[in-house]
Amino acid sequence: MEQGNTKAAAGRTEHLIEVKDLKKYFKVGDKSFLHAIDGVNFTVNRGETLGLVGESGCGKSTVGTVMMRLQPPTSGQVLMNGEDIFSVKGRSEDLALRKRMQIIFQDPYSSLNPKKRIKDILAEAYKIHKTCTRGQLEQTVEQLCQVTGISTDMLLQYPHELDGGKRQVVGIARALSLNPAFIVCDEPVSALDVSVQAKIINLLMDLQEKMDLSYLFISHDLSVVKHISHRIAVMYLGQIVEIADKETLFADTRHPYSIALLSAIPKVDVERKVQRIVLKGDVPSPINPKPVCRFASRCWMSQPVCFEQAPGLRQVAPGHCVACHFAGESRERMKTAATVGLDAEKLE
Repeated sequence: MEQGNTKAAAGRTEHLIEVKDLKKYFKVGDKSFLHAIDGVNFTVNRGETLGLVGESGCGKSTVGTVMMRLQPPTSGQVLMNGEDIFSVKGRSEDLALRKRMQIIFQDPYSSLNPKKRIKDILAEAYKIHKTCTRGQLEQTVEQLCQVTGISTDMLLQYPHELDGGKRQVVGIARALSLNPAFIVCDEPVSALDVSVQAKIINLLMDLQEKMDLSYLFISHDLSVVKHISHRIAVMYLGQIVEIADKETLFADTRHPYSIALLSAIPKVDVERKVQRIVLKGDVPSPINPKPVCRFASRCWMSQPVCFEQAPGLRQVAPGHCVACHFAGESRERMKTAATVGLDAEKLE
């Protein structure tokens, strides 16, 4: 893989996307609610990739689908260029918004219509939005294929005739067909082989460079996220617990959950042994959670205050925000990891 793309974000400070106190609750029974997203806040700058990571079930994909209005929010705002997308009403306004925001789905097979040829799948958005005439349609689709590296031979094929990598490229091409400014990438390479992953990631980075795209890149693979992202947000049980640029997050991790998550990344240096942190304790229920630190029951640093008060997401350094009562002393308190049977010195 090539080195992470930093040129696209250089000197870019304006926010394309602002997510403010976003919540999504699912009703469970008569009086209970599952808090899938519970007060999420972040921004995505123009030409930037924000990585969103966390273990399965933490709410990452729900953030993406709610932002794309595939599911209605319980509360909160998502602003694009200062406009609240949830307040958009009317078909013409909705179509205009859809042109600016697109999504690449996780499964490159189930997200493509199996009854349609690739050329019809790629032409569908142009027909719906009426961006070109019928006579221009074939040429427009071919131009899209040139940009994304799709061979013209594939256009007459059906999705089941393609391998996973080619199907995902079709999904990427479909998302790019209307020249959007922002794309949600919902684990776009998780179902692919490593060699194919590299091709897809590099394609996304090249397209970002050429088209000045902004991505929300959702994944549980920290190695992939580190490669493609400019900033990274770590999510746990419906909330963001740490957010920083990728260099800071990996070099100066402050939240205990982030520390444990990073310790799980496989290392190739056999001489430098790094002890993986295996978290103990039960994961709290996301149904009607108490207003306390949700990681406290699994955290080797927890104190009574963690079980009494929820820590807010606060800035500990420029651009580095952490939701932990003891974020300022995480590195020192790593030495107390012996309480969960760890050799903390190996983590340095």
